[in-house]
Amino acid sequence: MSGELVRVDNLSKEFPLRSSLLGTLLGRPGATLKAVDDISFSIDAGQCLGLVGESGSGKTTTGKLLMRLEDPTRGAIRFAGDDVSALAGTALRTFRRNVQMIFQNPFESLDPRLTIGTSVARPLALHGIGTGEERRRRAETALDQVDLKPVRNFIDRYPRDLSGGQLQRGSIARALILSPKLIVADEPVSMLDVSVRSGVMNLMLKLQAELGVSYLYITHDLAVARHMSSRIAVMYLGRIVEEGPVDDVVGRGGHPYTRLLVAAVPEPHTGAPRARVKLRDEAADTKAIPSGCRFHPRCPLARAKCRDVEPPPVRLASGHWAACHFAGEVQGRGLGAAPQGAPLRPADQAMPA
Repeated sequence: MSGELVRVDNLSKEFPLRSSLLGTLLGRPGATLKAVDDISFSIDAGQCLGLVGESGSGKTTTGKLLMRLEDPTRGAIRFAGDDVSALAGTALRTFRRNVQMIFQNPFESLDPRLTIGTSVARPLALHGIGTGEERRRRAETALDQVDLKPVRNFIDRYPRDLSGGQLQRGSIARALILSPKLIVADEPVSMLDVSVRSGVMNLMLKLQAELGVSYLYITHDLAVARHMSSRIAVMYLGRIVEEGPVDDVVGRGGHPYTRLLVAAVPEPHTGAPRARVKLRDEAADTKAIPSGCRFHPRCPLARAKCRDVEPPPVRLASGHWAACHFAGEVQGRGLGAAPQGAPLRPADQAMPA
Protein backbone atom coordinates (compact mmCIF):
# COMPACT_ATOMS: atom_id res chain seq x y z
CA MET A 1 0.00 0.00 0.00
CA SER A 2 1.24 3.50 -0.80
CA GLY A 3 -0.11 7.02 -0.42
CA GLU A 4 -2.02 8.53 2.45
CA LEU A 5 -2.97 6.14 5.26
CA VAL A 6 -4.29 8.51 7.95
CA ARG A 7 -5.87 11.94 7.61
CA VAL A 8 -7.00 13.98 10.60
CA ASP A 9 -9.14 17.05 9.93
CA ASN A 10 -10.01 19.71 12.54
CA LEU A 11 -9.82 17.21 15.38
CA SER A 12 -10.69 18.37 18.90
CA LYS A 13 -11.07 16.72 22.28
CA GLU A 14 -12.52 18.59 25.24
CA PHE A 15 -12.93 17.26 28.76
CA PRO A 16 -15.55 18.85 31.03
CA LEU A 17 -14.18 19.71 34.46
CA ARG A 18 -16.13 19.48 37.66
CA SER A 19 -17.52 22.79 38.84
CA SER A 20 -16.75 24.14 42.30
CA LEU A 21 -19.30 23.62 45.06
CA LEU A 22 -20.39 27.26 44.82
CA GLY A 23 -20.61 27.03 41.04
CA THR A 24 -22.73 23.89 41.32
CA LEU A 25 -25.10 25.56 43.82
CA LEU A 26 -25.42 28.56 41.50
CA GLY A 27 -25.94 26.36 38.43
CA ARG A 28 -22.79 27.59 36.69
CA PRO A 29 -21.27 25.25 34.10
CA GLY A 30 -17.84 23.83 34.86
CA ALA A 31 -14.74 24.75 32.91
CA THR A 32 -13.58 22.81 29.87
CA LEU A 33 -10.10 21.45 29.29
CA LYS A 34 -9.14 21.64 25.61
CA ALA A 35 -6.68 18.77 25.38
CA VAL A 36 -6.67 18.77 21.56
CA ASP A 37 -7.84 21.87 19.75
CA ASP A 38 -8.62 21.80 16.02
CA ILE A 39 -5.60 19.92 14.66
CA SER A 40 -5.07 18.50 11.17
CA PHE A 41 -2.32 16.26 9.81
CA SER A 42 -1.75 13.18 7.68
CA ILE A 43 0.50 10.11 7.74
CA ASP A 44 1.47 8.26 4.58
CA ALA A 45 1.81 4.49 4.40
CA GLY A 46 5.25 3.48 5.63
CA GLN A 47 5.94 6.95 7.08
CA CYS A 48 6.76 8.01 10.64
CA LEU A 49 5.30 11.30 11.86
CA GLY A 50 6.98 12.56 15.02
CA LEU A 51 4.62 14.43 17.37
CA VAL A 52 6.73 16.61 19.65
CA GLY A 53 5.88 18.82 22.60
CA GLU A 54 6.22 19.20 26.36
CA SER A 55 3.99 17.52 28.94
CA GLY A 56 0.40 18.72 28.71
CA SER A 57 0.59 19.66 25.04
CA GLY A 58 -2.01 17.06 24.00
CA LYS A 59 0.28 14.49 22.35
CA THR A 60 -0.95 11.40 24.21
CA THR A 61 -4.59 12.41 23.81
CA THR A 62 -3.99 12.72 20.06
CA GLY A 63 -2.61 9.18 20.03
CA LYS A 64 -5.60 7.87 21.97
CA LEU A 65 -7.96 9.60 19.53
CA LEU A 66 -6.25 7.87 16.61
CA MET A 67 -6.60 4.55 18.43
CA ARG A 68 -10.22 5.46 19.23
CA LEU A 69 -9.52 4.92 22.91
CA GLU A 70 -11.06 8.39 23.23
CA ASP A 71 -14.01 9.73 21.26
CA PRO A 72 -13.40 13.04 19.47
CA THR A 73 -15.46 16.07 20.45
CA ARG A 74 -15.29 17.39 16.88
CA GLY A 75 -13.46 16.63 13.66
CA ALA A 76 -12.78 13.62 11.46
CA ILE A 77 -10.28 10.77 11.45
CA ARG A 78 -9.92 8.94 8.15
CA PHE A 79 -8.07 5.66 7.91
CA ALA A 80 -7.36 4.23 4.45
CA GLY A 81 -10.04 6.61 3.14
CA ASP A 82 -12.77 5.61 5.61
CA ASP A 83 -14.10 7.89 8.35
CA VAL A 84 -13.50 6.06 11.63
CA SER A 85 -14.44 8.95 13.95
CA ALA A 86 -17.72 7.42 15.11
CA LEU A 87 -17.08 3.69 14.80
CA ALA A 88 -18.54 1.44 17.48
CA GLY A 89 -19.05 -2.24 18.20
CA THR A 90 -17.81 -4.74 15.63
CA ALA A 91 -16.66 -2.04 13.21
CA LEU A 92 -14.46 -0.45 15.88
CA ARG A 93 -13.06 -3.85 16.84
CA THR A 94 -12.16 -4.54 13.21
CA PHE A 95 -10.51 -1.13 12.87
CA ARG A 96 -8.31 -1.80 15.89
CA ARG A 97 -6.76 -4.79 14.17
CA ASN A 98 -5.08 -2.26 11.89
CA VAL A 99 -4.02 0.26 14.56
CA GLN A 100 -2.01 -0.79 17.60
CA MET A 101 -0.26 1.09 20.41
CA ILE A 102 3.05 0.84 22.23
CA PHE A 103 2.76 2.41 25.68
CA GLN A 104 5.35 4.39 27.58
CA ASN A 105 5.85 2.11 30.58
CA PRO A 106 6.73 -1.49 29.66
CA PHE A 107 6.56 -2.50 33.33
CA GLU A 108 2.84 -1.70 33.38
CA SER A 109 1.75 -2.55 29.84
CA LEU A 110 2.31 -6.31 30.14
CA ASP A 111 0.21 -8.32 32.61
CA PRO A 112 2.54 -9.63 35.36
CA ARG A 113 0.35 -12.73 35.76
CA LEU A 114 0.84 -13.86 32.15
CA THR A 115 3.90 -15.23 30.42
CA ILE A 116 5.46 -13.10 27.70
CA GLY A 117 4.22 -15.53 25.04
CA THR A 118 0.65 -15.39 26.35
CA SER A 119 0.69 -11.57 26.46
CA VAL A 120 2.07 -11.34 22.92
CA ALA A 121 -0.58 -13.77 21.62
CA ARG A 122 -3.41 -12.10 23.56
CA PRO A 123 -4.59 -9.86 20.67
CA LEU A 124 -5.06 -12.98 18.51
CA ALA A 125 -7.22 -14.56 21.21
CA LEU A 126 -9.28 -11.38 21.64
CA HIS A 127 -9.99 -11.28 17.90
CA GLY A 128 -10.68 -15.02 17.68
CA ILE A 129 -7.75 -15.71 15.36
CA GLY A 130 -6.24 -19.22 15.19
CA THR A 131 -6.05 -22.13 17.59
CA GLY A 132 -3.95 -22.10 20.74
CA GLU A 133 -1.11 -23.83 18.93
CA GLU A 134 -1.30 -21.43 15.97
CA ARG A 135 -1.29 -18.43 18.28
CA ARG A 136 1.82 -19.72 20.06
CA ARG A 137 3.62 -20.17 16.74
CA ARG A 138 2.75 -16.62 15.72
CA ALA A 139 3.95 -15.36 19.11
CA GLU A 140 7.26 -17.15 18.52
CA THR A 141 7.58 -15.42 15.14
CA ALA A 142 6.81 -12.02 16.65
CA LEU A 143 9.37 -12.48 19.44
CA ASP A 144 11.95 -13.47 16.85
CA GLN A 145 11.15 -10.30 14.87
CA VAL A 146 11.96 -8.11 17.88
CA ASP A 147 15.23 -9.96 18.57
CA LEU A 148 14.19 -11.73 21.78
CA LYS A 149 16.35 -14.69 20.89
CA PRO A 150 16.53 -17.56 21.38
CA VAL A 151 12.75 -17.39 21.60
CA ARG A 152 12.55 -20.46 23.88
CA ASN A 153 14.38 -18.46 26.57
CA PHE A 154 11.68 -15.76 26.64
CA ILE A 155 8.30 -17.11 25.57
CA ASP A 156 7.46 -18.84 28.87
CA ARG A 157 9.03 -16.29 31.19
CA TYR A 158 7.13 -13.65 33.18
CA PRO A 159 7.59 -9.86 33.00
CA ARG A 160 9.41 -9.86 36.35
CA ASP A 161 12.19 -11.94 34.75
CA LEU A 162 12.93 -9.42 31.96
CA SER A 163 14.69 -6.06 31.81
CA GLY A 164 12.92 -2.87 30.73
CA GLY A 165 14.37 -3.07 27.23
CA GLN A 166 13.33 -6.71 26.84
CA LEU A 167 9.83 -5.91 28.10
CA GLN A 168 9.46 -3.08 25.59
CA ARG A 169 10.53 -5.45 22.82
CA GLY A 170 7.80 -7.79 24.03
CA SER A 171 5.32 -4.90 23.85
CA ILE A 172 6.43 -4.20 20.27
CA ALA A 173 5.94 -7.89 19.43
CA ARG A 174 2.42 -7.75 20.84
CA ALA A 175 1.68 -4.66 18.73
CA LEU A 176 2.99 -6.40 15.60
CA ILE A 177 1.19 -9.71 15.93
CA LEU A 178 -2.00 -8.51 14.22
CA SER A 179 0.04 -7.09 11.30
CA PRO A 180 -1.24 -3.52 11.83
CA LYS A 181 -0.81 -0.75 9.28
CA LEU A 182 -0.29 1.95 11.94
CA ILE A 183 1.41 1.86 15.34
CA VAL A 184 0.97 4.71 17.82
CA ALA A 185 4.17 4.77 19.90
CA ASP A 186 3.76 6.89 23.03
CA GLU A 187 7.23 7.79 24.40
CA PRO A 188 8.34 4.15 23.94
CA VAL A 189 11.94 4.67 25.09
CA SER A 190 11.62 7.44 27.69
CA MET A 191 11.55 5.00 30.64
CA LEU A 192 14.40 2.81 29.37
CA ASP A 193 18.05 3.01 30.31
CA VAL A 194 20.02 5.25 27.97
CA SER A 195 22.17 2.26 27.01
CA VAL A 196 19.22 0.39 25.45
CA ARG A 197 17.20 3.25 23.92
CA SER A 198 19.04 3.33 20.61
CA GLY A 199 18.62 -0.44 20.21
CA VAL A 200 14.84 -0.21 20.59
CA MET A 201 14.60 2.79 18.24
CA ASN A 202 16.73 1.10 15.60
CA LEU A 203 14.60 -2.03 15.92
CA MET A 204 11.48 0.04 15.22
CA LEU A 205 13.12 1.59 12.16
CA LYS A 206 14.14 -1.86 10.90
CA LEU A 207 10.59 -3.16 11.33
CA GLN A 208 9.23 -0.10 9.52
CA ALA A 209 11.50 -0.81 6.55
CA GLU A 210 10.76 -4.54 6.50
CA LEU A 211 7.01 -4.47 7.16
CA GLY A 212 5.99 -1.09 5.74
CA VAL A 213 4.25 -0.15 8.99
CA SER A 214 3.51 3.52 9.72
CA TYR A 215 4.17 5.21 13.06
CA LEU A 216 2.84 8.13 15.00
CA TYR A 217 5.84 8.58 17.28
CA ILE A 218 5.01 10.69 20.34
CA THR A 219 7.92 12.22 22.23
CA HIS A 220 9.07 15.28 24.16
CA ASP A 221 12.60 14.79 22.82
CA LEU A 222 13.29 16.54 19.52
CA ALA A 223 16.51 14.56 19.02
CA VAL A 224 14.56 11.28 19.25
CA ALA A 225 11.92 12.59 16.84
CA ARG A 226 14.63 13.56 14.36
CA HIS A 227 16.14 10.06 14.51
CA MET A 228 12.81 8.29 14.07
CA SER A 229 10.75 10.49 11.77
CA SER A 230 10.56 11.77 8.23
CA ARG A 231 8.16 14.55 9.26
CA ILE A 232 7.68 16.36 12.56
CA ALA A 233 4.61 18.10 13.99
CA VAL A 234 5.26 20.39 16.97
CA MET A 235 2.39 20.63 19.46
CA TYR A 236 1.74 23.30 22.08
CA LEU A 237 -1.32 23.62 24.33
CA GLY A 238 -3.46 21.36 22.16
CA ARG A 239 -2.51 22.90 18.81
CA ILE A 240 0.01 21.92 16.16
CA VAL A 241 2.10 25.09 15.76
CA GLU A 242 4.56 23.82 13.14
CA GLU A 243 4.84 20.87 10.78
CA GLY A 244 7.21 19.87 8.02
CA PRO A 245 10.03 17.61 6.87
CA VAL A 246 12.31 16.76 9.77
CA ASP A 247 15.36 18.70 8.52
CA ASP A 248 13.29 21.80 7.75
CA VAL A 249 11.64 21.86 11.18
CA VAL A 250 14.84 21.16 13.12
CA GLY A 251 17.21 23.21 10.99
CA ARG A 252 14.94 26.02 9.77
CA GLY A 253 12.08 26.17 12.25
CA GLY A 254 9.70 29.08 11.89
CA HIS A 255 7.96 29.02 15.27
CA PRO A 256 9.70 30.35 18.40
CA TYR A 257 8.56 27.31 20.38
CA THR A 258 10.22 24.99 17.86
CA ARG A 259 13.42 27.02 18.06
CA LEU A 260 13.36 26.75 21.85
CA LEU A 261 12.97 22.96 21.63
CA VAL A 262 15.95 22.84 19.30
CA ALA A 263 17.97 25.03 21.68
CA ALA A 264 17.23 22.61 24.53
CA VAL A 265 18.81 19.64 22.73
CA PRO A 266 22.30 19.05 24.20
CA GLU A 267 25.33 19.37 21.98
CA PRO A 268 26.28 15.85 20.84
CA HIS A 269 29.94 16.06 21.90
CA THR A 270 29.81 18.06 25.13
CA GLY A 271 26.30 17.31 26.39
CA ALA A 272 25.84 21.02 27.15
CA PRO A 273 22.68 22.90 26.10
CA ARG A 274 23.03 24.77 22.81
CA ALA A 275 21.84 28.04 24.30
CA ARG A 276 20.45 29.52 27.51
CA VAL A 277 16.99 30.81 26.69
CA LYS A 278 14.81 32.24 29.44
CA LEU A 279 11.06 32.13 29.09
CA ARG A 280 8.80 34.67 30.73
CA ASP A 281 6.41 32.25 32.38
CA GLU A 282 5.43 28.64 32.90
CA ALA A 283 3.20 26.85 30.38
CA ALA A 284 -0.33 28.23 30.29
CA ASP A 285 -3.18 26.33 31.87
CA THR A 286 -5.14 24.31 29.31
CA LYS A 287 -8.31 25.35 31.15
CA ALA A 288 -7.58 28.99 30.31
CA ILE A 289 -5.75 29.19 26.99
CA PRO A 290 -4.50 32.72 26.23
CA SER A 291 -6.07 34.81 23.50
CA GLY A 292 -4.17 35.46 20.29
CA CYS A 293 -1.09 33.28 19.95
CA ARG A 294 -1.23 30.78 22.80
CA PHE A 295 2.55 30.90 23.15
CA HIS A 296 2.80 34.68 23.55
CA PRO A 297 2.96 34.78 27.39
CA ARG A 298 6.21 32.77 27.24
CA CYS A 299 7.62 33.87 23.89
CA PRO A 300 10.86 35.91 24.07
CA LEU A 301 9.99 37.49 20.70
CA ALA A 302 6.33 38.35 21.31
CA ARG A 303 4.84 41.63 20.04
CA ALA A 304 1.55 43.34 20.73
CA LYS A 305 -0.14 41.66 17.77
CA CYS A 306 0.62 38.24 19.22
CA ARG A 307 -1.54 38.96 22.27
CA ASP A 308 -4.68 39.78 20.29
CA VAL A 309 -4.62 37.95 16.96
CA GLU A 310 -4.37 34.19 16.53
CA PRO A 311 -1.70 33.51 13.90
CA PRO A 312 -2.67 31.62 10.74
CA PRO A 313 -0.36 28.96 9.27
CA VAL A 314 2.46 30.55 7.26
CA ARG A 315 3.93 28.51 4.41
CA LEU A 316 7.72 28.43 4.66
CA ALA A 317 8.55 25.79 2.05
CA SER A 318 6.89 22.89 0.32
CA GLY A 319 5.14 20.89 3.04
CA HIS A 320 6.50 23.14 5.81
CA TRP A 321 4.40 25.66 7.73
CA ALA A 322 4.40 27.44 11.09
CA ALA A 323 1.58 29.22 12.93
CA CYS A 324 3.47 32.41 13.80
CA HIS A 325 2.82 35.98 12.60
CA PHE A 326 6.55 36.41 12.03
CA ALA A 327 7.50 32.88 10.95
CA GLY A 328 9.71 34.05 8.09
CA GLU A 329 11.69 36.33 10.40
CA VAL A 330 11.99 33.65 13.09
CA GLN A 331 13.26 31.21 10.49
CA GLY A 332 15.96 33.59 9.32
CA ARG A 333 17.16 34.98 12.64
CA GLY A 334 18.55 33.78 15.94
CA LEU A 335 16.31 33.40 18.96
CA GLY A 336 17.44 36.18 21.25
CA ALA A 337 16.11 35.87 24.78
CA ALA A 338 14.18 38.70 26.42
CA PRO A 339 14.42 39.31 30.17
CA GLN A 340 11.80 37.52 32.23
CA GLY A 341 8.72 39.65 32.65
CA ALA A 342 9.61 41.89 29.69
CA PRO A 343 6.59 43.64 28.16
CA LEU A 344 5.27 42.75 24.75
CA ARG A 345 7.15 44.60 22.04
CA PRO A 346 5.35 47.11 19.84
CA ALA A 347 4.31 45.62 16.53
CA ASP A 348 6.64 47.92 14.58
CA GLN A 349 9.74 47.16 16.62
CA ALA A 350 12.32 44.98 14.92
CA MET A 351 12.87 41.47 16.15
CA PRO A 352 16.25 40.96 17.85
CA ALA A 353 18.97 39.42 15.69
